[in-house]
Amino acid sequence: MFYWDNAATTFPKPHAVRKAMAQALMRYGANPGRGGHAMAYATSEAVYRCRETAAELFGADGPERVVFTLNCTMAMNIVLKGLLANGGNAVISDVEHNAVLRPLHALSTQKHVTYTTVPVSLDDPAETVRRFEKAVTADTRVIVCSHVSNVFGVIQPIRQIGAIAREHHIPFVVDAAQSAGVLPLDMVRDNIDFLCIAGHKGVYGPMGTGMLLTSGRYALPSFIEGGTGSRSMDPRQPDDLPDHLESGTPNTVGICGLYAGMQFVKTVGIAHIYERELAHIVAVYRALENTQGIQLYTPCPTAGRFAPVLSYNVAGVPSEKTAALLSEAGVAVRAGLHCAPLAHLKMGTQGGGTVRLAPCVFTTEDETQKVIKILRQTAQKALQT
Repeated sequence: MFYWDNAATTFPKPHAVRKAMAQALMRYGANPGRGGHAMAYATSEAVYRCRETAAELFGADGPERVVFTLNCTMAMNIVLKGLLANGGNAVISDVEHNAVLRPLHALSTQKHVTYTTVPVSLDDPAETVRRFEKAVTADTRVIVCSHVSNVFGVIQPIRQIGAIAREHHIPFVVDAAQSAGVLPLDMVRDNIDFLCIAGHKGVYGPMGTGMLLTSGRYALPSFIEGGTGSRSMDPRQPDDLPDHLESGTPNTVGICGLYAGMQFVKTVGIAHIYERELAHIVAVYRALENTQGIQLYTPCPTAGRFAPVLSYNVAGVPSEKTAALLSEAGVAVRAGLHCAPLAHLKMGTQGGGTVRLAPCVFTTEDETQKVIKILRQTAQKALQT
């Protein structure tokens, strides 16, 4: 099987990740921060190493600013429901994932919360920035921006949008589910207050892991309360991070895998990963744009403007049917709406979605050429049936 569904979850995981998780089951079986014995101490140190690595990789001001979550969606819910607890307006882009849209919709039905959708320009990042600036009002309490569209791969100018948030003293939240590990990110340089990361995508960790990194400029109410291993006699949730936003036994095995994944990304190099993956997408794009019956929705991906994610359709053919034919031919992709209805509304593909392609660091040129051949053959077959 040729696995090109890496925008959903990267596969395969590096050997180091699999090894780290297996070793964690043997070495770190105790509860971190909740025991006075050697294994508990060792487990705590393993968890702390992962926080240190994440803080270094993404420019957070200290490991205590790294909060472990179940996934990126959980991180986004913690932030949005905390910042908008007393109502207000959120400014978001028109390519946001349901991890942003659905919490805001839920808040809008329960509290005095509204959200303003900013049209992203595919051609002019400066125009996108101007539109964000124009959308900010006196009632705006947060600006939220997906770094990369998980459907169409467009990269948003987060540093400049973050500068707008700084100027207006508004928290800036970045959904880095599709960019962490693939594009450079630095919370200080990019003016990010809350960075939400999926552990199972570009940083090659296991499913069931995510992170919320905070600048410390804005406080959040606790999302859950419970045991933290600290200040146990106090019925109140500790105020100190990360305990303030973490309760209960953590996913130590997953965290160890996440640590190994980030170390793998550091070793290979984010710039190298991006360059390699984008080259595969460009090769596919060039082949598909000359294939009869293929519909493409963006310009050819260029460095700095697009991430290695590409959507297409076979004209008149449901995306799910194309994906099923590809699966029969040995290519794994995702079809449909990709949990991103705003992006599909923007591009006019809300009726049936798109077929999405995404390589990974392990994809080879030979594999890409074979996949291109299958994509073309599948398109011809779909048009004939």
